[in-house]
Amino acid sequence: MLFFPVPCLRRKLAGAVAFLALAPGITIAGNAQTVPDTGRQQALVRMVRQDCGSCHGMRLTGGLGPALTAAALAGKPVEALEATIYGGRPGTPMAPWSAMLSESDAHWIAEQLLTGFPELPKAHP
Repeated sequence: MLFFPVPCLRRKLAGAVAFLALAPGITIAGNAQTVPDTGRQQALVRMVRQDCGSCHGMRLTGGLGPALTAAALAGKPVEALEATIYGGRPGTPMAPWSAMLSESDAHWIAEQLLTGFPELPKAHP
């Protein structure tokens, strides 16, 4: 448990944590997520399938990094996935993608991973 020397801060923090735990999907003011437009979504699908796939497997079923399938990620909070995508994981090969992605991009990717990431569009001959 976290220790806060001032009892009122401890109560306020506990109340805030309880509220957030009971209200999934709420948006904190100033942290609203925007959905990338269709062109950006297609670029993100290519990036994830190619760049992320180089470590997580081209089918996202695992490799150097863990599997990123909906089944493997079931029960993981979207916010945790977003934070990992955007900020990386220090001490692991998972680098931050914040130089190439907005927070909204990272959020969209995390949501897509949880529902089954889209395939690359088929090339037409």
